[in-house]
Amino acid sequence: MNCCIDVDSAQEYKQGQLVCGDTFLSHRVKEENRTILVLSDGLGSGIKASVLATLTATMATRFISNCKDIRRTAEIIMRTLPVCKVRKINYATFTIVDISSDLETQIIEYDNPPVLIARGNDFLAPERQTISVGDSTASTKNVRYTTFRALPGDRIVMLSDGVTQSGMGTRSWPLGWGIEHVEEHVRGEIRQDGEISARELARSIVKRALGNDVWRAKDDTTCGVVHFREPRELMVLTGPPIDRTRDRDMADMVREFTGRLAISGGTTANIIARELGRDVRVNLRDLDPSLPPKSEMEGIDLVTEGILTLGKVAEMLENGDSPEESARNAATELLGLLLSSDRIRFVVGTRINEAHQDPNIPVELEIRRNVVKKISHLLEEKHLKESTVSYI
Repeated sequence: MNCCIDVDSAQEYKQGQLVCGDTFLSHRVKEENRTILVLSDGLGSGIKASVLATLTATMATRFISNCKDIRRTAEIIMRTLPVCKVRKINYATFTIVDISSDLETQIIEYDNPPVLIARGNDFLAPERQTISVGDSTASTKNVRYTTFRALPGDRIVMLSDGVTQSGMGTRSWPLGWGIEHVEEHVRGEIRQDGEISARELARSIVKRALGNDVWRAKDDTTCGVVHFREPRELMVLTGPPIDRTRDRDMADMVREFTGRLAISGGTTANIIARELGRDVRVNLRDLDPSLPPKSEMEGIDLVTEGILTLGKVAEMLENGDSPEESARNAATELLGLLLSSDRIRFVVGTRINEAHQDPNIPVELEIRRNVVKKISHLLEEKHLKESTVSYI
């Protein structure tokens, strides 16, 4: 089945807190082609809530990765989680989604808002079984279990209660936004853009929830979205080929590729322009003193400088920076392209660029191929992208 699983999330901390009490984790078990997602909400807010949510989400991800019985995993988590002595409730809630290679999807929910499953402009309502599970005090709690087979185009929306309870006490939403209005918002976003990505939809939901709270979040607010879609492909070329006789081969790759294209490196851009008979024009909009400007070429989605821009992209990926919330420049545009794609192919030229062997250049400017490897690894581990690196 030619279907990719696009996963992303958005988050807003409770006003005045330095960390988020919600945790969203995603993990792919490559050997089995399974995708595991966990959203956990720690009791309260701040450091303690963050630690408990992270503990719960990490534990769930590891258990599910090694044990296909999602219900057994829920039972182990419930028996492990500490219970608040005052409120007599577990210190963290959780939602677990386990997607197999044939898109058979299992969902376990404990005390989080119900998962939304969108198919077109409608929402599926698969039967939810209630399972009684013992906790660490030997009492029993109910968790909800759902299973369904996803189809291309389906979306799964996971929420913390900061979304559904946003706006509580305001004139517009005295009882909170509520799950029905979240559904209405999701339906409107899909109607407006049937190809809206997981990243864009998650950000839209969290932004609306924040607006309900008059832009001062009253609780940690998190949304995770899964979109089953046809793969969006991107090829990034960087560095000249090892031998000038291979310049034509690189240009042929550009001519034959049907997805989106990015070139990172002035020499590489000049090679492609020469071989394909196109012009390269420097774009002086969105100038950033820390990075060289981007350029434009017919048929290429983005043209940037090489090592500095790639190094900045690697840094932003490592820090979890959002391109939408960062200054607009060549690096943020390249990062946006990477995050909005599913299958990414890096083609790295291996000709030595003497400029990068200068001992006066700062140590953190790693050679091109190591930076690309780092970017590829981060895309796979943090964003579940399919990423390959080839050399020419």
